[in-house]
Amino acid sequence: MNAPMETTTTVLGAGARRAALGGVLGVGGFVSAWAIRGATRDGYSAVDDAISQLAASGAPARNWMTAGFLAFGIGVPVYAVALRKALSGPAWITATATGLCTLAVAAAPLGVADTAHNVAAAAGYASLAATPLLAARQFRAQGDRAWAAWSLVAGIGSAVSLVVSPSDTTHGLFQRLGLGFTDLWIIATALTMWRAGRLGSTQRE
Repeated sequence: MNAPMETTTTVLGAGARRAALGGVLGVGGFVSAWAIRGATRDGYSAVDDAISQLAASGAPARNWMTAGFLAFGIGVPVYAVALRKALSGPAWITATATGLCTLAVAAAPLGVADTAHNVAAAAGYASLAATPLLAARQFRAQGDRAWAAWSLVAGIGSAVSLVVSPSDTTHGLFQRLGLGFTDLWIIATALTMWRAGRLGSTQRE
């Protein structure tokens, strides 16, 4: 008779649990910046226009959006510290990468360094969508089917939306939808790590 298999998850210390909140603060700061400034800028459409237009050189909302980019660019790599401890695999690496790419986007605004901006944004999108997809693989290995399924949906939904967005007339809508899938995933995993001190469940078969 085979011995029962035990699948466990890492219990986080107090420092890592606090680091997880970087995901909440980073995403919250970024979304607040584009949502508030986009809604108050005359002629700007969240459906048609890209977020980066709010941070373009000379744009009235540039300082606000730069602050939002910085919040995400710093907060998500801090969150990745907790993700590394809570979940085996490379998801923390892509989470860190997307934060660093966001800092590059802030440093290369449209109207000043368009090529660098577009390259950094594309790399940020790719690493952002990859994060839940990589996490899904590890969740499956742990036997956490619900987390694996949600991570897969978030990653695929983000990737498809962000691929479609440049060629669609409603560019802003698909961009926000693509970011929204992974933003919600980051917040959910961050709050779970902060509250429960782990990511996933401990199971026995």
